[in-house]
Amino acid sequence: MHDFSGKTVLVTGGTGGIGGAVSTAFARAGANVIAAGWGQAELDARRTDPDFARISIVELNVGSDAAVQALADETPALDILVNCAGISARDDPFAVETFVNNYDINMLGTLRLCNAFLPHLEASGTGAIVNTASMMSFLGSGTSPAYAASKGAVAQATKSMAIAWAAKGIRVNAIAPGWIKTPMSAAAVHEPAFTARVAQRTPMGGWGEPHHLAGPVLFLASPDAAWVTGVILPVDGGYLAF
Repeated sequence: MHDFSGKTVLVTGGTGGIGGAVSTAFARAGANVIAAGWGQAELDARRTDPDFARISIVELNVGSDAAVQALADETPALDILVNCAGISARDDPFAVETFVNNYDINMLGTLRLCNAFLPHLEASGTGAIVNTASMMSFLGSGTSPAYAASKGAVAQATKSMAIAWAAKGIRVNAIAPGWIKTPMSAAAVHEPAFTARVAQRTPMGGWGEPHHLAGPVLFLASPDAAWVTGVILPVDGGYLAF
């Protein structure tokens, strides 16, 4: 277990599936964690969750410039930013509006947070950003093309941030989750034929769990990854190996 005592960590989407696992992992490692989430039911559930007892829970719409900047203004210091907030809008897969909605939250939401907290991370001296890309950053999708495009953009933006901000002492990496059991994937998980196809292609079998992402995130944010930046790390049970 990495020791993050004395470090302040902000996790967007931090009350959700993957983000929730990341938030609690950082808290167990001694960090001061701010979990930013969206949706009253999700926020209320986490506020009564004993695993979140030491975590500060805040409401945040990552699609709002004003809301993101307000959170940055009221946060005195930050060492680590983890961008886990995301959506997968797919009602009309190739509609311009669908692409705009996915891009605004998944890509521009990530950018808003990175820009707003850039001064904090530079002041930290050991600032680290971990974004959330996807295996769809590498693959196309006939059913979720807007999500795939937005996550492809996150991957490329992560590499560009890593190049631009290295001189500021900030490392920028991303995880690329595969098929993970989360509220976002709940409908797919309950489709037997689909889950069987995923398991058949995944060398490690089945679907991943949110906690499988926490370790890689903590590593990328830790001093053990001091010479690692610009990496898009698949955490997919080998799905992309095919």
